Parts: sequence; C-alpha cells; structure tokens
Amino acid sequence: MNRMFRHSALAIGVAAFCLLGACARKVQEQAPSMAEQQAMADAYAAKSERDSLSRVQVTAARMAAPMMAPPPPPAGWAAPSATGPWPGAPVANTETYAELEDNPVHRTLETPVSTFSIDVDTGSYTNVRAMLADGMRPPADAVRAEEFLNYFDYGHPAPASQDVPFRVSTELAPAPWNAKRQLLMIGIKGYDVPKASLPPANLVFLIDTSGSMNAPDKLPLLKRAFSMLTRQLRPQDRVSIVVYAGSAGLVLPPTPGDRQGEILAALGELSAGGSTNGGEGIQLAYAMARQGFVKDGVNRVILATDGDFNVGTVDRDALETLVGDQRHGGIALSTLGFGRGNYNDAMAERLADVGDGNHAYIDSVHEARRVLVEEMGSTLMTIARDVKIQVEFNPARVAEYRLVGYENRVLAREDFDNDAVDAGDIGAGHEVTALYEITPVGSGVERLPALRYGDKSPPSAQLGNEVAHLRLRYKRPAEEASELIETPILASQATPTASASMRFAASVAGFADLLRGGTRFDGWGWAPMLATARGARGDDPSGQRGAFIAMAETARSMVAPGGAADTPGVSE
Repeated sequence: MNRMFRHSALAIGVAAFCLLGACARKVQEQAPSMAEQQAMADAYAAKSERDSLSRVQVTAARMAAPMMAPPPPPAGWAAPSATGPWPGAPVANTETYAELEDNPVHRTLETPVSTFSIDVDTGSYTNVRAMLADGMRPPADAVRAEEFLNYFDYGHPAPASQDVPFRVSTELAPAPWNAKRQLLMIGIKGYDVPKASLPPANLVFLIDTSGSMNAPDKLPLLKRAFSMLTRQLRPQDRVSIVVYAGSAGLVLPPTPGDRQGEILAALGELSAGGSTNGGEGIQLAYAMARQGFVKDGVNRVILATDGDFNVGTVDRDALETLVGDQRHGGIALSTLGFGRGNYNDAMAERLADVGDGNHAYIDSVHEARRVLVEEMGSTLMTIARDVKIQVEFNPARVAEYRLVGYENRVLAREDFDNDAVDAGDIGAGHEVTALYEITPVGSGVERLPALRYGDKSPPSAQLGNEVAHLRLRYKRPAEEASELIETPILASQATPTASASMRFAASVAGFADLLRGGTRFDGWGWAPMLATARGARGDDPSGQRGAFIAMAETARSMVAPGGAADTPGVSE
C-alpha cells in the first residue's frame, strides 16, 4: 500500500495485535514493550524523515515505477507480519508524468503556420525546483518549458483599459546560443484588476485528506496555504470545504468570507487517513459550488492533492468529462499539487486544463503566498477564455522555425477559427510568454536537409519586410464568439541585441532544455546559459531571478558533476 502510517498508531497497533493473541506467546515475551516500541518508532521515523528525500527515485510515466529495497527494521522491532512495514520504511515511487516529446523543427515552405493554445500554469517549474532542492534529478517528462517561462515576469506592456482585456507584444533579436538564428518572443499581458474590485467569489476547497497526505510537505503545508487565501476573503465571498479519503465528506457548507474564524477552525481540524476517492470528492465539491453559485461572479473548485487517485472514479477520461461538463456550467477547476512520492502531475495538470483553471505546485509557504495571495486575481478571475495563437511565417524570410515548449498545447491549424475548440484562459494581470527559434533564409544554419523533389527556392519578396503574421483569438468570459487580434512582425523591428527580458527568458528555456537532455539549442551548455542568466538578472526586486540562477547552479552540479562544459552532458 502506497502509504506511510503514523508511527505512533502503528506501534500501538502492533502491541494491540500481539496482546490479542495473533502473535505467538514467545514473540510476545521477546518483543519490546509498547513504550519501548514507541521510542524505537519515534527514533526510526525521525531518521527516516531525514533520509527519505535521498532515497526517493522520481520516475516518469513512460517508465516502470521501481520498488525500492527497504532497509532492515530497527533492532527489536516486532512487525505484525514477516513482510509488514515499520515506521519510515520506504515504498514504491508512483509519481506520474505525461510523456512529452520536444516540438520538431518545421520547414516554412512545407508548414508555414503554427497554432497553439496559451498556458499560464507554473506547476512544472516549482515541482522541478522542489526535486532539485531535495537532491533529485528530475525526469525529463516533468520539465515543461512553457511553465518554466511563465513563472517569471518579463515586463510585457499592459493594456490601457479593460476595453481590450490584454495586450500583445513581440520582440525579434539574435538568439543567444547562435547569432545566425533569431529568437521571437511573444508576450501577452492581461488587464490587472485590484483585489478590492474582484467580483464576488464562490470557492470550494476540495482537499485530499487520504493517508498519503500525512507528510510535512502535504497536508500541513496545504492547510497553511488555504489559511493564507482565507485571510484575503471579503464578506461577499463564500467558501465551502469538502474533503475526500475513503469517502467524501462536507466539512464546511457555503460560508461568508467574513466568518474567517469559522473557516480557519475547519481547516485546522483536518487530518490525514484512508485511501483516496477523488472522483466522489469532486462530485460533492461541484454540488457545493452549485449551491453557492454566484451569478457574474467567480465560481471555482480548488483541488489540492498529491494526486494519488486510487479508489472511486479514477478513470481520467471520466473525470475529464465531469470537469468539462461543469466548466460549461460556469464552474472552473484549478489544481494545487503537494508533496513527493506519489504525485500525479499528469492528472493534476490535465484536469486544470479541462476545467478552464490553472495548475500550480506548492513547494513552500513562500510559493503558497505567491499563488494564493500575491497573484490572487490572476489565480481566481478569468478575463479571457480560449486564447489561441497562430503564427504564419513568411518563407521569403524564414527557412525554419521551432516553438519552444507548449508541446501539449499544439492545435491543428483549423482549430484556430473553431470556437468550439477549448484553449487556455488568462487571469487578471497574468503574463504569458512564448518563444520561437527562427532560422532566417540564407543563414546557412538550417537543420533540415533539402528535399529531393521539393521546391528548394523560397518565393519572391512578396511582403518581404514581414517575418511573420501573428493572429490571436480569445473570448470574453460571458461570450461564446471569439474576437480576433492581428499584427505583423516586421524584419525592421529586429534589434541587434536582445533585451534583458528576452535574454533571461532564453536562459530559462535553455535550462529546461538542458534538464531534458540538451539537444535543441546548438550545444548551448551550462556555462553560457548561466552567464546569460546572470547578465540579464537586472534589479530583481522579488529575488526570483537570483533564485533561478542558484537553482540552475545546483542542477549543473548534479547533471554534470565536477563542472559543466559548454557541451551539454559533458563534464569539464
């Protein structure tokens, strides 16, 4: 069973088991007393907690989850059976990540149009950050470049008013890893709504209280995170609390936000135990969301879990159908991931996508404050739905291109104009960043060989000053018909040197590539990537860029021990 029981409960359970005669009298006579077993359990569990992070092996979805060989039990430990666990005994790692293949390079003559849905999730970045802090090498499938990029603020210009909910900007400059290539940065900045001006919120905290949540970085951190959000609530807001373990239960019916003492007391009483019936919990959470529904307000279920759905409605397709149906009814779903060992990243990310919500991974109190307090507006209030980007590259200017990240957000070309196709949402004040690597015509650094029978010459200089044409579609929250924004990207707009924001974004993308194997950036290695990040750090009032550089240096020492060479994967 993929659980670590409370050591005290297990010690008492072992003693009770023996007292009832299930153990042989000889074993009873030789076994330590209950007090002695309790002391041994406490000591062993404390040691296990210190050592557990170095024992965990993170595995991707495409790999079999290995069963770790357990260390011997403490001296004198009387287990309830020959194979029974003892406090602190490691278990199989069952973390799950969706398989991810990097976007390919496209020849513009063959495929001039690139279409994708925007993404504002950041869970991949903080999850990987937690792994590196714990001394673990992240699996490649845990690394999603767009979620690394979108963790940071690049200063994209904001719209002047709410008449257009966001503003689109672009930058074109030489790529830091190869001056013969170009980097196109697309930035979207949403209109920021002050907290006091947010519409009334009807929130349901859907909290996993199963046995797997019994760890310091799971339920205790979760309770602190939701306590922070609770203190931001106003009288016009409502909160419900639903928990799920072996069965789902209602802890708090829809309660006004000014009754914070009552909400905080309900959170404080939560404890972990049992298996995980996530499907039943979601159904009850949506029932509470409908009961407290606020017309023209924010109606959202916030699912907080380590993602271990192991009983009840566990089929992902069934859960996605349920979440999608509720989305059409005006109730969104966001997900918050916690903890190590059985984290189901694939499930948490996908349910948030289907639910028109966002997915974050909470690895610290600081991250909880960032997501649920500092970015409360963007986390809760949607200002634009189904946002899609389509870029048509001019083959007279661009020989090849490649979209960095967004692999699981790529759309078919015809999906762009189809308003029935779901896409990403933008919250109040959100920033979205996307990067394209471009190989200009005549640069001599094309990656794809010439076709034997294809047209080897680009068209004449029709629209010769245009590098590409950007189209963006979005829906206002209460509307079903999309609106279109179009803007050309001109060669004359290119700058000889990338801005500090673009250079830092390039460093973040390069770091993600290095963690995934370092095959996409012309051999751009750890040393130049880190040098570029340091040179683009700027004022860094939040300290996030400095923290990124420190994290990248930690990763470098793990991935290329002894010093990283300029060539990825080769030690100096």
